[in-house]
Amino acid sequence: MTEILIERCPRVETERLVLRKWEERDLEGLIRMNGDPRVMEFFPSLQSSEEAKRYLEISIRQQEKHGFCFPVVEDKETGTFLGFCGLNVPGYSGPCVEIGWRLIPEAWGKGIAVEAAKFWLGFGFETLQLDEIVAIVVVQNHKSRRVMEKLGMMHDPAEDFDFPNVPVDDPLCRHALYRLSANRFREQANG
Repeated sequence: MTEILIERCPRVETERLVLRKWEERDLEGLIRMNGDPRVMEFFPSLQSSEEAKRYLEISIRQQEKHGFCFPVVEDKETGTFLGFCGLNVPGYSGPCVEIGWRLIPEAWGKGIAVEAAKFWLGFGFETLQLDEIVAIVVVQNHKSRRVMEKLGMMHDPAEDFDFPNVPVDDPLCRHALYRLSANRFREQANG
């Protein structure tokens, strides 16, 4: 099964982007991105080089296990590492598939997250035949919440939750849950 999924998730090109699996060469871009305070504003801390290396190793293992993870986004024209966007099976919650992204500041405000996420939502619903894809976000992260809304994801404040292993008095503890069903995705795609 895993081999089949891996083959379903090849290197993909969109209008402006290359979406591909993680490779060892991505470590430098990952270190730079996860060490940037602007990028990590809604995370407990910046990542050290060692933590970024562990993140890369975990991402590569996720690719091997599930055939997908939060894959790399790079600029199609220049090959520049822009961050990641895609589907992932989170280790902190029950059985679900989430969509997520993290981009370098130079890629913000250009529709990159939406462009990449639209492809991965289609992959999730059409290729993987998922019934639902979720997204989670720190409630104060209005930029990411806006991307979720542009993707047609739905938010019910009653489903907001405290993120595991984050102290309840930490301002980053409360998370919003967004959902998108396969039926809603298809309705949006058909206009």
